[in-house]
Amino acid sequence: MAATTAVLHGTLKPGDHVVVSDVHYAGAAELIRSLKQSMNVDSTPVDTTDLHSVERAIRPGSTKLIWIETPSNPLLRVTDIRAVAEIASSSGALLAVDSTVATPIATRPIELGADFVVHSLSKYIGGHGDAIGGAVIGASNLLQSLRTVERIYFGGVLSPFNAWLIARGAATLPVRMKFHSENALQIAEFLSHHPKVDKVLYPGLSNHPGHELARRQMTCFSSLLSFSVANGAIMASRMAEELDIIHYAVSLGSYRSLIYWLPTDEMLSTAFLLDDRLAAKYRESAGDGIFRLAVGLEDPDDLCEELDRVLSVV
Repeated sequence: MAATTAVLHGTLKPGDHVVVSDVHYAGAAELIRSLKQSMNVDSTPVDTTDLHSVERAIRPGSTKLIWIETPSNPLLRVTDIRAVAEIASSSGALLAVDSTVATPIATRPIELGADFVVHSLSKYIGGHGDAIGGAVIGASNLLQSLRTVERIYFGGVLSPFNAWLIARGAATLPVRMKFHSENALQIAEFLSHHPKVDKVLYPGLSNHPGHELARRQMTCFSSLLSFSVANGAIMASRMAEELDIIHYAVSLGSYRSLIYWLPTDEMLSTAFLLDDRLAAKYRESAGDGIFRLAVGLEDPDDLCEELDRVLSVV
């Protein structure tokens, strides 16, 4: 969040406008929305997979930043970074990409035209779920004010110990992402054929609407997936009590598998606050709620067996 705040405060001023993904990391969504009151910076949420919607949301002269997350959390939508970068450039705006889910192993947004890339180092790059940190990547001239103003006066600086923990984890990131992605694809395919599962959202599946774009834009599909079942809230209580290998907990990107229930009414009333059209689009993907599963490095057959055991109980 310090990295996110640095980009927003470092690039925007009163009267500016942001085009932002309608569904993305909740903390960033809430912060961007709050800028209207704190800085008089307006924002327009759009489904950034729809390039026409992005173009229509641009306000000539006042749109200074487009903020996207791909794949998005928790719906795993995939946005065309190069195409949005062209829209941003033609309108005089900067493009920031939250690439936490993809990691630098899967996607390198700077090479696709992004101006800023934001990563939660607490997730895959740290990899162990034991350190908090964030990073902003960009050209040196864009980062200068973040270094000299945002870092100094807002104080969003990693502690030496967290930096050491994250550097330790980053050393194994390429190997971990290979197994994360392979495990997640196996789990996604298993869930997509499970009789108790209604829908699976994962860019690695051929039926995902963003699959072909993901194949072009990503070198692996990472490990985050979402799925829906009937009576999800009841199933969430069962999972919290009965899962053993998989941990019922928030977060993602750890070596261990984590799952959490995200009820739609709560997400729409707290994190996203979408208009009726975008809210209906969210419900179309999430139903009454979805389970977000961050697949870890455990044996995938063990994970499938455990999910089957919990899901199959009447």
